[in-house]
Amino acid sequence: MKSNYDIIRRPIITEQSMAESEMKKYAFEVEKSANKIQIKKAVEEAFGVKVEKVTTLNMQGKVKRTGAYPKGRRPSWKKAVVKLTADSKNIEFFEGMV
Repeated sequence: MKSNYDIIRRPIITEQSMAESEMKKYAFEVEKSANKIQIKKAVEEAFGVKVEKVTTLNMQGKVKRTGAYPKGRRPSWKKAVVKLTADSKNIEFFEGMV
């Protein structure tokens, strides 16, 4: 069985995700095979919060040039945006980032 940290790979820290943290929305890179129920359970157990909604997106890897002809590709990955309930506490990891 996978642990919470196998499902949640890393937080996504960008301008847009930090602006959404004021509305209690947090973005994470998650395992590609994880579904919304597994993501919700992992976030609730890892951070001790209550999750209202989970939205997932499959992000396509970009094609990159490594010279004239050889083309490379960045890996595809899965993104999850987690919305917390109004009475839930904030995730402390994101507090100092704003």
